[in-house]
Amino acid sequence: MDFELPKDLVDYLAELDEFIDREIVPLERADDNTRFFDHRRENARTDWERGGLPSREWEALLAEARRRADAAGHYRYAFPRRFGGRDGSNLGMAVIREHLARRGLGLHCDLQNEHAIVANNVGLLLMLEYGSARQQSEWVDGLASGTRFFAFGITEPEHGSDATHMETSAVRDGDDWIINGEKTWNSGIHAAHADLIFARTNGEPGDAAGITAFLVPTEAPGFRVEEYLWTFNMPTDHGRVSLRDVRVPGDAVFGPVGRGLAVVQHFFNENRIRQAASSLGAAQYCIDRSVAYAKQRKPFGKALAENQAIQFPLVELHTQCEMLRALIHKTAWTMDRHGTFAASEQVSMCNYWANRLCCEAADRAMQVHGGLGYSRHTPFEHIYRHHRRYRITEGAEEIQLRRVAGYLFGFMSSRAPKGV
Repeated sequence: MDFELPKDLVDYLAELDEFIDREIVPLERADDNTRFFDHRRENARTDWERGGLPSREWEALLAEARRRADAAGHYRYAFPRRFGGRDGSNLGMAVIREHLARRGLGLHCDLQNEHAIVANNVGLLLMLEYGSARQQSEWVDGLASGTRFFAFGITEPEHGSDATHMETSAVRDGDDWIINGEKTWNSGIHAAHADLIFARTNGEPGDAAGITAFLVPTEAPGFRVEEYLWTFNMPTDHGRVSLRDVRVPGDAVFGPVGRGLAVVQHFFNENRIRQAASSLGAAQYCIDRSVAYAKQRKPFGKALAENQAIQFPLVELHTQCEMLRALIHKTAWTMDRHGTFAASEQVSMCNYWANRLCCEAADRAMQVHGGLGYSRHTPFEHIYRHHRRYRITEGAEEIQLRRVAGYLFGFMSSRAPKGV
């Protein structure tokens, strides 16, 4: 067994660092853009007069960073070469996302907005897999460049983790479909050109089959954003939407009719292992900063680092990071070698543990830094508030534990995906 990272990947991390230092850091420091990253970050990022949405200045800065990353050939790393990418692997994406998050809070990677100079563009991957020829001609270029988006309308006010009981429905009317229902937690809906709405088209509540995905233009008559849900970490782009007799043409169907959940399941493993890697990187950043602070802070005449009460909790967290890193790398490597669903059990292990670990590391960093750690003059409260969400949104911890239990106790097959 060889645990060395491929040389080309290690070299690419150095290339990314050089680009960040040359292009992104100066942009972050120009024109008081530091207000989006220092103690003023939440206020600077939030348009309180527009329902708590991200401010236009903040989103414009993110867009400029994406543009520069795309021009330098980094943004599309994971995409197929025919769309300007580098055919990036799952292992490569895991290592890169950990690396970016471990650099700390900055314009190179701000996961509050799912922003990074190396894109994790789930929408494009789904479009290439499930989009019709017409849909691909309309969407691929914009998705690849990060200038066109669609949101995901899966969760409903009364139905969260169990999508099979969704109440949103779609019925045929000639060549068209009429959609009625509600969706919530539609992240990015304020800037989306369409919402990927999942609706029951046949079958009974609880059936996995009979749910269809539709690309619904956000300007369609009857489609309405009812509110933006304020969260633990502001700003918010999480909308609750209603659909009242929304009419879409037959070619709005995304993927096979009645097989919409397969669209969702397709990207779960890739998305979850990448997100786990980001949480790992953020956790390691908290530990690294805490160790450095403990060495230089000297209450009562000696460095905090000399106290076992400081050492031992950080040692335990650092040990967990090392073990998790090995499992993430092995899991991503397995997915590359044997297919996306070859390590579903391990993906769930990585995901729930990384998210929990990041919250624990951020909390410990606050404690080590004392009053300063609790303030917004350090980034730990921001990291905690953001990554706490992933213990719910990337498939709740309980869902991940249930999946692992399904494999462990033989209720699920390791050969094919079942459930979410």
